[in-house]
Amino acid sequence: MSRSLKSIATIAALLAVAFAGGVSHTAAQNAPPRSWPEVKCERYGKAWADALARRGTRGLGRDFLERHEAFLASGCMARADVCPRSAEELEVANMMVVAAMNAGTASTFPPFACRK
Repeated sequence: MSRSLKSIATIAALLAVAFAGGVSHTAAQNAPPRSWPEVKCERYGKAWADALARRGTRGLGRDFLERHEAFLASGCMARADVCPRSAEELEVANMMVVAAMNAGTASTFPPFACRK
């Protein structure tokens, strides 16, 4: 396995653990029930934050980061319009798709799409 694939696999595995992590039993008892889309968005947002903390933003363009932040700010309801253009952006997008799928969401949940 190439070094790049090993890195992607390692980060994807770490993101999957973060994505699948739950809240404490006490906190869950006191919080109002959340919808599945809210839970997915919270988990996805945590996985995104973890990914950036682990790999940094080197190679990720301003447009990529801003559009992704807009997706999170919308409660993960905005139209998918985050287009990975560099190799680094594509690597992060692939990691996030794997993390989303490992957490039980559809591979179409993340906001990655290139329309033009």
